[in-house]
Amino acid sequence: MQPNPHVPTRDAHDSPRTRRRWLRWSLLGLAAFCVVLVLSGLFSYEFVLPGVGDAPARVVRIVQRHRGTPAALPLPTKLAVAVVAVEDEHFYSNVFVNVLDGAARAGLATFRGGGDPGGSTIAQQLAKQLYPHGGGLAGTVEEIGLGVKLSNTYSKTQTLNMYLNAVYYGNGYWGDRAAAHGYFNLDPDQLTWAQASLLAGLPQAPSLYNPLQNYSLAKQRQRHVLSQLVANKYLTKQQAAVAYQQPLNLN
Repeated sequence: MQPNPHVPTRDAHDSPRTRRRWLRWSLLGLAAFCVVLVLSGLFSYEFVLPGVGDAPARVVRIVQRHRGTPAALPLPTKLAVAVVAVEDEHFYSNVFVNVLDGAARAGLATFRGGGDPGGSTIAQQLAKQLYPHGGGLAGTVEEIGLGVKLSNTYSKTQTLNMYLNAVYYGNGYWGDRAAAHGYFNLDPDQLTWAQASLLAGLPQAPSLYNPLQNYSLAKQRQRHVLSQLVANKYLTKQQAAVAYQQPLNLN
């Protein structure tokens, strides 16, 4: 049977599958362009922000203001791993990946009007602690820019050490050294997985998760930290379950 010459034939390149593929690649290309544009603007914005060469000195001032002593390197292994797992699982990734991830989460939190729910990167949270600034979108952008500067100026180990020293763990304890001594009468590098996972969950909401006042909520938060340790392959499910059942020996 011969095709009707008056009926147009469908071009294979005009099939629904082809159109969907073309639309998908167009959207991906547009998204990539937007990412490059945002990053270019962000890294250009860095030049108008203050320097971060005084970050270590600012950390020391925060700790000393609360009558503490900064914890020196090396990092307390279990606590450092737990903090990275729950606060910034891409912390050790390329700075571009980490910045994009943190910017997206911080921007979403700002858009929802809920502040920072612990979704910003560790460098961003450190910037917020060391260089106070306004809120809203402008404050978030400044926080991201300063976080990039910190990431480009200091090693991952230095950045994480400053973060652990500068954040508040509740009950008047500023810095991991004061918190480890205050809650457990131990140095940070002596903490068990149970103690480290509890402590790592406190900075997001120190009053809410205060284990001396809201023990059940603190344990819920500890369970979340342990689940993140499992998800990021630092612990097995069995090890996490054992850690959750271990006594905390709180002071």
